[in-house]
Amino acid sequence: MKSIDVFNGDADGLCALHQWRLVHPAEAVLATGVKRDINLLRNVELGARGAARVFDISLDSNRADALRLLEAGARLIWFDHHFAGAPIEHPRFEAHIDTAADTCTSLIVDGLLKGRHRAWAVAAACGDNLHAAARRAAEPLELDEGRFAVLAELGELLNYNGYGDSVADLHFDPAELYRQMMPFVDPFAFVAECAAFAKLREGFAADMQAAAGVTPCLDRRHAAAWVLPDAAWARRVVGVLANRLAVATPERAHALLVPDAFGTLTVSVRAPKARPVGADALCRQYPTGGGRKAAAGINRLPVSGTDGFLAMFSRHYS
Repeated sequence: MKSIDVFNGDADGLCALHQWRLVHPAEAVLATGVKRDINLLRNVELGARGAARVFDISLDSNRADALRLLEAGARLIWFDHHFAGAPIEHPRFEAHIDTAADTCTSLIVDGLLKGRHRAWAVAAACGDNLHAAARRAAEPLELDEGRFAVLAELGELLNYNGYGDSVADLHFDPAELYRQMMPFVDPFAFVAECAAFAKLREGFAADMQAAAGVTPCLDRRHAAAWVLPDAAWARRVVGVLANRLAVATPERAHALLVPDAFGTLTVSVRAPKARPVGADALCRQYPTGGGRKAAAGINRLPVSGTDGFLAMFSRHYS
């Protein structure tokens, strides 16, 4: 029987899969990609009695391929927190989907596993900019501020590694990064001992220094936006920078736009932390948009559509 683990290449996808496999170890083919590659099921082939576990990608965005695999006789188990659309009713489809603004896929998996590897879920929630939810989840762990900060940095750096036009933009292919994580039950040991973490920390520091001089193209009380330069560092840092801006100014919505390899723009949107809703609704108005209530994005926005997007973004959060 062929078995495949399909996961978003960001912190949430990585940590959700890692928690699951620490409790349910098994050999499986890995299917992943950059964070923005949300149609991961399109390249998955499974026949009768095949099985896939899907972590942190939208059912709505992968519906046609999910139905294709079910029709072929496969079994699917789905864990996610993004907009899902209509549910699939099928005897071989099992869904664990919660689209609440204050949860993430790793926290969903943590609940199913009854907290057995919760520190990884805490890191993932921080990576998804859900620090309040991460602190609530961490309460039974009785972490001091220093140890919580370690998990927060881990989540941020795992998330940072997922951003780019292609795997070539990243420091690590997410499949390789997951393999680096696999031997570590304890995330604090991963931070202390794994060379991959040190490389991510070094790369992140350099990229954030490059981003320090960028100024906003829209700067209003309720909304602000930046257009980053056409550079690999900008594509890598766009998500974490958006998260940090959202934390720094919680009453304001934020959008970052960065040129991609196709002559278009990739957009990252963060709803105000004080009102973490509406980002998905805004981005789904575009054919390549999607995400969740607090954080969403658009792929392949035409450059000619920049002014129109900024006007819509500003109105949406006015």
